[in-house]
Amino acid sequence: MISGKAVSLLSAVFLLSFFSTAALAADRAVVAPQKAPKAIGPYSQGIVTGDLVFTSGQIPLNPDTNTMPDGIEAQAKQSLENVKAVLEAGGSSLDKALKVTIFLKDLNDFGKVNEIYGTYFTKNPPARSCVQVARIPRDALIEIEAIGVK
Repeated sequence: MISGKAVSLLSAVFLLSFFSTAALAADRAVVAPQKAPKAIGPYSQGIVTGDLVFTSGQIPLNPDTNTMPDGIEAQAKQSLENVKAVLEAGGSSLDKALKVTIFLKDLNDFGKVNEIYGTYFTKNPPARSCVQVARIPRDALIEIEAIGVK
């Protein structure tokens, strides 16, 4: 049986968590850098809330030409450059990335992507997930998203 004090404490923690989250969600700004490709749907390139910067998934579109390079290495570089641009526009950087998620068309490209990724995150890399997905917008080979701190 849970005591009355425990219920009160749990209720207070829940309410504090709820209102803190609601306050952060209400205080947010859209990030739309010119150095990253424009969103290809009804979403923002990035969002800043509090001290956090969230990027949308960045496919390897060159923001100047709106084209994608060939090959997984070139696509990984372009996606990382796009993530970098969004983070920097939001007041963060790759060095301040907390979490990165990589979506690959083919998990057999994992090793090649790691080589490129390692040149962008040389010291204290962020937490990361990497998964194979059925399809990525515009038939890209890779999509990368990140969360950074300001």
